[in-house]
Amino acid sequence: MSQRIAVVGSSNVDLIMKMDRLPKVGESVSDAEFRQTFGGKGANQAYAAALAGGEVTFVSCVGDDSYGAQVIENMRGCGANVEHVYTEPGVATGTALIMIGEAGRNYISVAPGANYKLLPAHVARAGAAIDAADMLVLQYEVPVATVTAAAERASALGKSVMLNLAPPRPITDALLRHVTYFVVNETEAAFACGIEVNSDANVRRAADALRAKGAANVIITLGEQGAFAAGADGAAYAPSFKVEAIDSTAAGDTFCGAFAVGLLEGRAPMDAARFANAAAALSVTRIGAQISIPTRAEIDTFMRARERP
Repeated sequence: MSQRIAVVGSSNVDLIMKMDRLPKVGESVSDAEFRQTFGGKGANQAYAAALAGGEVTFVSCVGDDSYGAQVIENMRGCGANVEHVYTEPGVATGTALIMIGEAGRNYISVAPGANYKLLPAHVARAGAAIDAADMLVLQYEVPVATVTAAAERASALGKSVMLNLAPPRPITDALLRHVTYFVVNETEAAFACGIEVNSDANVRRAADALRAKGAANVIITLGEQGAFAAGADGAAYAPSFKVEAIDSTAAGDTFCGAFAVGLLEGRAPMDAARFANAAAALSVTRIGAQISIPTRAEIDTFMRARERP
């Protein structure tokens, strides 16, 4: 079964500080460990889908600084097609500052830079790649007009569209009607529908509310509690895998990329979510964004070991 995935979204350089605990306001915490890695929700999801076995084309913008070339080369290394990663003159590549403390908790601040230069015109330039894909994957770290243009184009051709509402921003019902799989965490779900996701009843209510707004399928990721998938064929939880988390950076993006691959392999949404939970579980046992994302072989080995009687 074809697994061609077009990812339209952001790409960043991540500057990471790992410490024993996160600082309070006005406090300095010493003895941190520093790493420079690569991230951005779009790039992370493209990277995760490629490592999980998808045939990925990435559509993004980087700056004409030294980081831009590094981002492109790094994406090429995972096997993604980077023909439509555009270099914008006179602007910095997107940059994220990440502080990681106890139990993998983190603070993240992002300077979007070239990500906000990814415009509907770029979607048109990459149109042939989007049209050839079986699924389009989107997030919200680039202009909403760009997300909308890409979703409308893919939906008009009958393609599956996955939208991850990260970071949470206002979204119209008109856009949701183009979305086949709407992936949100508890905070994003509450933002989108006004229902606090703090109980089983509210998880189900939130999923129903988001489906009523237009999304065909809603997947709510719940961290250690797994994920909840709701669609026309019913609703159910996909259990998580218990691991010792050290960094939750990119766990949601890893889920999205692996989930896309699982769906295109013909898995039912709940089974695809279980596969994606395994990928995300592996990612939180490692520090960083893309460097934490597991390969397909690692995901399969992990699942076989955890599901063996």
